[in-house]
Amino acid sequence: MKKNYAFELPMRVRDYEVDCQGIVNNANYLHYMEHTRHEFCRAAGCSFAEMHREGIDPVLRSVTIEYRRPLGLGQEFVSCINLRRDGARFIFEQDIYGLPDMQLATTAEVAVVCTENGRLTRGDILANAFAEYL
Repeated sequence: MKKNYAFELPMRVRDYEVDCQGIVNNANYLHYMEHTRHEFCRAAGCSFAEMHREGIDPVLRSVTIEYRRPLGLGQEFVSCINLRRDGARFIFEQDIYGLPDMQLATTAEVAVVCTENGRLTRGDILANAFAEYL
């Protein structure tokens, strides 16, 4: 059963993302999730390029991922995000649902920290940008 999310991004599996079994290669789920985080940031008004020009760089700290059900060639899916903060870490709770049946394909917890001019910070600038989602 699909939860409520702060951000959702529909996508489709492309031919070069599947293996010889016709299912999405495990590493591609990480690409889907990263693309979703970037689009989420853009929708929240902070692009990665703009942040980098200002010396702000969100960086990946850890990823815990669980594969539930494979996606296949040409299949449409929706990549979803919820966000919470744990100290200096921003925790993205990310789920991917296969369409049309909305079956959970993958679930992950992605921890991101923020650096400013190369130094680790508490990420208050990101917290302000994401205030409505935290």
